[in-house]
Amino acid sequence: MPIDFKVEPGVKRKISELNPNLDSRVSLIGKIIDLKDNLIVLDDGTGKIEISFSEDLSKPELKVGQLVRVFGFIIPSDQTEIQAEIIQDMSKLKIEYLELLKK
Repeated sequence: MPIDFKVEPGVKRKISELNPNLDSRVSLIGKIIDLKDNLIVLDDGTGKIEISFSEDLSKPELKVGQLVRVFGFIIPSDQTEIQAEIIQDMSKLKIEYLELLKK
């Protein structure tokens, strides 16, 4: 008999609304404002957050200024951080639809 694993959904959040006490897996949309080896800094207009990812994560080519959606887990610490599971390129998204996705 196969084991039935359930994955917690990524709750849509704005960076300013993140709550490590209530949220565990989240979905964020924003622009990359800084890019280092395995770390991006994301800005969604309400705040900024560091997002780390593993070397072997399948992701698009990342660049500063790019619009992305990130699904990941909140890492509670002094400064909240996200460990990315998925990073999607959203640069072809029409800006007028972005607010609909954030709701």
